[in-house]
Amino acid sequence: MSETSTTAENEAGAIGPGRLVLVVGPSGAGKDTLLRLAQAACIDDPDIVFPRRVVTRASSADEDNIAVNQDEFRRAREHGDFAVHWEAHGHAYALPTEINDDIRAGRAVVVNVSRTVIVALRRTYANVVVVAITAPPEVLAQRLAARARHSDGNIADRLARIVDDASATADVTILNAGSADYHGRQLVRVIRNEGWQD
Repeated sequence: MSETSTTAENEAGAIGPGRLVLVVGPSGAGKDTLLRLAQAACIDDPDIVFPRRVVTRASSADEDNIAVNQDEFRRAREHGDFAVHWEAHGHAYALPTEINDDIRAGRAVVVNVSRTVIVALRRTYANVVVVAITAPPEVLAQRLAARARHSDGNIADRLARIVDDASATADVTILNAGSADYHGRQLVRVIRNEGWQD
C-alpha cells in the first residue's frame, strides 16, 4: 500500500518552494548507480539533498538505506516520522519528514521512490520533477541476475511490474544503457534544473 503520511496530507497548501526530484524506474535500471554518481557530483552544494530512505531491508553496497525491522517501521509510521511510505517487493520503504524542512528552505531533495507514490507526492509538494531511469529489458534482466538480491523476489515478476497511471508519467526519461558517467551527468543537470540534453 502506498500513501503519504498524515502530517503531509493535513498541511495547508503544497509544500515548497524547493524542488522534489523523484527518481523512478524498474528494478535493474541503474537508479542507485546514477544517484551515487549524482550525489558525488553535488557533494559541495548545500542546496541539494539526497536523504537516506528507511527500508525494512539491510543496507548494502547498492543502497545506503536506514535499515529497520517491520515493527520499528510500523512504530515510526504511526508516530508520523515519514513524509511518505510504500511497499514494494516484500519490503516497506519511507522517506523521513525532514525532507519537508529542506523543501521549505528552498533546497532540491532527490529521492528514489516507487512509481506508485508519484500522484500523492505531486499533490503534496509544489514543485515535483519525475525522472524515469530505464534500460532495455535484456539489460534489466542481466543486472537483476548479477545483483542476486533474493529477498527482492522473482526476477520475472519484477520485470513484468508496471504502474499503468497516466498521471505517473515522467517529466524526463533517461535510457541508462550506455556510460553510467554520461547518464549520471544527465541526472545532475535535471537536479540542477539545467536541462538534461547535451
